[in-house]
Amino acid sequence: MAEDCCSFNKESFIIKPPKKSPLALRMVVLAAVMICGVYICSMCLKQIGNHGVPRIIKIELAEQPCHDPGIPPSEIPYAHYPEPTTYSREECACTPVRYFAILSMQRSGSGWFETLLNSHINISSNGEIFSVKERRSSILAIIKTLDKVYNLDWHSSASKNECTAAVGFKWMLNQGLMANHEKIVDYFKIRGVSAIFLFRRNQLRQMVSILANNHDRNTKQLNGTHKAHVHSKDEAEVLARYKPTINATSLISHLRNTGELAANALEYFNGTRHIVLYYEDLIQNRTKMVDVLDFLKVPQRKLASRHVKIHTRPLSEQVQNWDDVYCALKGSRYENFLHADYKM
Repeated sequence: MAEDCCSFNKESFIIKPPKKSPLALRMVVLAAVMICGVYICSMCLKQIGNHGVPRIIKIELAEQPCHDPGIPPSEIPYAHYPEPTTYSREECACTPVRYFAILSMQRSGSGWFETLLNSHINISSNGEIFSVKERRSSILAIIKTLDKVYNLDWHSSASKNECTAAVGFKWMLNQGLMANHEKIVDYFKIRGVSAIFLFRRNQLRQMVSILANNHDRNTKQLNGTHKAHVHSKDEAEVLARYKPTINATSLISHLRNTGELAANALEYFNGTRHIVLYYEDLIQNRTKMVDVLDFLKVPQRKLASRHVKIHTRPLSEQVQNWDDVYCALKGSRYENFLHADYKM
């Protein structure tokens, strides 16, 4: 009886801990998760508040580029919307720009031709930029220069403050163009650059102009200053007084090489969008410039140039040893150069 009593009392004083409720644990975990979630969301909203607007703007600009419904599908690869890094085009941002390059040879009328283009309010032609050797020292240097020009970041006297619709420059064939023609052709095709070829039909006249220009570069006949182009008849008359002596022995070889150089250039760039012009045609028929404006897809306007032509007299009056030159070309494929003159 006593054992039973003791046993009863021992069991009575042993208290077992209550089991934890699964529901309570779940509530604690849920609360912790909610607190963490609120904290994370607040941090995300703070970051979006600081950086969200610019990102949205950039996306909208990328997804909604400028588009002119009036441009035919075939012309779309040649209509560009550059974004200069040095300034903003502002209201002109959606004015399409055509890229071009005037491919020519020295004393082919490219300087005069370029002044005509630059008299147009929407055209910027930036001169003979690859006359600087560093810019054509390698294909990488050439491409870097091209990118700067066509991004409208090249600043010269020809750069327009108005809405530029066509931008380019002069490029002589011997200024790295022919030596790197394969990669340059690829660049023209990828970037949608149009080539404007400008040559002279009468390469004998071109030769006279080259020799006279070289002479003035050394003698500086106009008050000690060399001028490749003049703006008055008096200056033109001074430079025209010099009559070069032409090497009659190598004349035909020289003319042949000049013709082959032009033919090779046309062959290399045949796959690009291009137009072929001749100085004599432009001189005799100024309406030919309408074709150029149509080619560049810019509005037709009256074009003007201050350049005054230097050599206007017949070739027989401009070459010192004309008899030798005449005998060298008489009966050759270049005989027509002796007589092919034009009126100014």
